[in-house]
Amino acid sequence: MARPVWAGNLSFGLVSLPVGLFTATDSHTIHFHQLQRGTSDRIRNRRVNERTGDEVQLEDIVKGYDTGGEYVLVEPKELDDIAPGRSRSLEISGFVDLAEVDPIFFDKTYYLGPRGAEYKKVYSLLEQALAKTGKAGIATFVMRQHEYLVALKAENGLLTLHTLHWADELRDPKKEIDNLPGKAKASEKELKMAEQLIDALSMKWDPAQFHDAFQEKVAALIEAKKAGDTVEKAEAPAEPTAVVDLMEALRASVERADSPKATGGKATASGKTATKKPEPKKRVRSAPKEDLSAMSKADLYKKAAATDVPGRSHMTRDDLLKALAPTPR
Repeated sequence: MARPVWAGNLSFGLVSLPVGLFTATDSHTIHFHQLQRGTSDRIRNRRVNERTGDEVQLEDIVKGYDTGGEYVLVEPKELDDIAPGRSRSLEISGFVDLAEVDPIFFDKTYYLGPRGAEYKKVYSLLEQALAKTGKAGIATFVMRQHEYLVALKAENGLLTLHTLHWADELRDPKKEIDNLPGKAKASEKELKMAEQLIDALSMKWDPAQFHDAFQEKVAALIEAKKAGDTVEKAEAPAEPTAVVDLMEALRASVERADSPKATGGKATASGKTATKKPEPKKRVRSAPKEDLSAMSKADLYKKAAATDVPGRSHMTRDDLLKALAPTPR
C-alpha cells in the first residue's frame, strides 16, 4: 500500500474527519541519465557554494529571499510555524456547483482516504452527499510549505481532492497572444460544413482508447539502438490550411469521416451506419509458439504495444505475461 503524501483533518461545519492524501496519477516519462558524450560517465548535480566552490550539505542550507542588495534568511521550521493550522488542517470554506469551476483552474488530482475504520461512516456520508448534490467543497491547506486552493469531489464512491490555480495565477490570453482572431467572419456554408465535420467525428469519451504513443516510440528507439538497429522517423507535420482551400478541406474531411473505411461501422454525420463487409476467412498455418516466460519486460512491453494491449504502461512483467498469454479455446 502507498503511503499518504499528507495527513490531517478534513472538517466541514463541526464535523471533523482524519484523512490521508494519496497521489492519483503516474507519469509515462522515461527518465534518462546525463552522460558526457563519448563516455559512460554520469553527470551529477551538486550543491556548491558559489563563492568558495565547496560542496554544502543539505542540513546547512537555508532559504534566502533577495530584497535587492541583501538576503532575508528563512529557516524551514519558520515556514512550518506560520502555516495555517500547522499544515494539518483541511477546512472546507463552502460548497459550489462543479459547473461553476472553469476547467482551467484544475491542476493535480489526489485520492482521499479515511485514517481509521471508525471514520468510514463519516467519509461515506460526505461522499454520498457530494455525489447527490453535484457540489464540490472548496478549501485551502498547506503541504510541503505551500498553500493550496482545492476542490473536494465525489467520484465513483470515493473522495478526490483537486488542487486549483489561484485566480491571479491565470494569464490573460489577450496579453499572451497578440494575434487573436476574435470572431473572424466565416460564411454560412463554411460554418455548416465545420459543424457537419464535428458531428461526423463525434464519439463517446473513453480514455482507455488512447495511449502514450511517443513514450512507446522512445522505448522502441532504446531497444533498437541496443540491438544496433535503426528506426523510422516520424512523418512530417501537416501543412497549414490556406484560407482559399478552407471549404474544400472541410468538404474532403467530411467525406473521409463519412466513408465506411474511416468509420468502421460507426454512425456517420447523416445518421446512417457504415459497415464493413466481412472478409473471407483465410487458412493460415500456425506459427510456432513463443516462450513468453523467457522474454525480458522490455520485449514483453514491445509485444504488448504491437498488439495494442490496454493499460500496458502500468503493468508489471507478470501482468504483461498474463495479458499476452493465449486465451484457451
